[in-house]
Amino acid sequence: MSEELKITEEWDKVFQKSEKVESRKVTFKNHFGITLVCDLYEPKQYEGKLPALAVSGPYGAVKEQSSGLYAQEMAERGFLAIAFDPSFTGESGGEPRYMTSPDINVEDFQAAVDYLSNLDNVDPERIGIIGICGWGGMALQTACIDTRIKATIVSTMYDMSRVAGNGYFDEQDNEEARYNQRVQLNKQRTEDAKNGNYALAGGVIDPLPEDAPQFVKDYYAYYKTKRGYHPRSLNSNGGWAVQTNTSLMNTRLFRYSNEIRNAVMIVHGENAHSCYMGKDAYNNMIKDSKYTDNKKLVIVPNATHCDLYDQKDKIPFDKIENFLKEYLK
Repeated sequence: MSEELKITEEWDKVFQKSEKVESRKVTFKNHFGITLVCDLYEPKQYEGKLPALAVSGPYGAVKEQSSGLYAQEMAERGFLAIAFDPSFTGESGGEPRYMTSPDINVEDFQAAVDYLSNLDNVDPERIGIIGICGWGGMALQTACIDTRIKATIVSTMYDMSRVAGNGYFDEQDNEEARYNQRVQLNKQRTEDAKNGNYALAGGVIDPLPEDAPQFVKDYYAYYKTKRGYHPRSLNSNGGWAVQTNTSLMNTRLFRYSNEIRNAVMIVHGENAHSCYMGKDAYNNMIKDSKYTDNKKLVIVPNATHCDLYDQKDKIPFDKIENFLKEYLK
């Protein structure tokens, strides 16, 4: 049975359209048979075959938000770039909705590389990926397996498997806390099976409590205001399914990251609550590795986690461009 997708052709992004770039909707299937919907951005003027990028994230966002901004910006700088909605989210297919899976989300990135590799105006030897927030972690995980990806940019990353298993800042990194969470997740499975639907966890908290942590206030300022709100965004609205953490709790990403031979740059804000995850991912990637010359960690001064979603004066696009051009020669 083919999926029935509702695809919006009008410009409904949270950022302004560039006059230097052509954009259009495209689709392709991943190996699980799920149709992914993307916005393709390419320079209006170019010669020969282009280097190409697949972009996704943040975790719980849609392509009309941060990933689209990154893709359009990179198209202005001479790349063909697609921003895609991961499986089960946004305009992409997949049932049930609002689920995540490390395996399927890595496959989403790989399917994007499949698609780009077969475009007539793309050089298949010059393909990279950009992952933002939780999809930064998925991008790094994809780089562990897909040798076609010549350069990976990991921006303001979350390791979602670490957060699912250990809680924020590893404050629940103990057996008892994990056991209690497993009990709650499995109770939810029983309830969902009884009710015939999947309860949602809720997106960014609204109204915002006065005593909310600063990083929660930062999320609110992006997802719940005109700056970043989008009606298809999970974080802007009802959030992920409660039980979506099940597979993430039982997984650990980056097991083979120190075997990545191709280039990786990890970018994080100095003041980001998530910065410890980026630093640890970088250190694990270079530990006992023979392939460190093309690995780079960029810490952006005075930047928070959400600053790297859309603040173009803080996202180090020049460094990203130079890194990609060096390794996508």
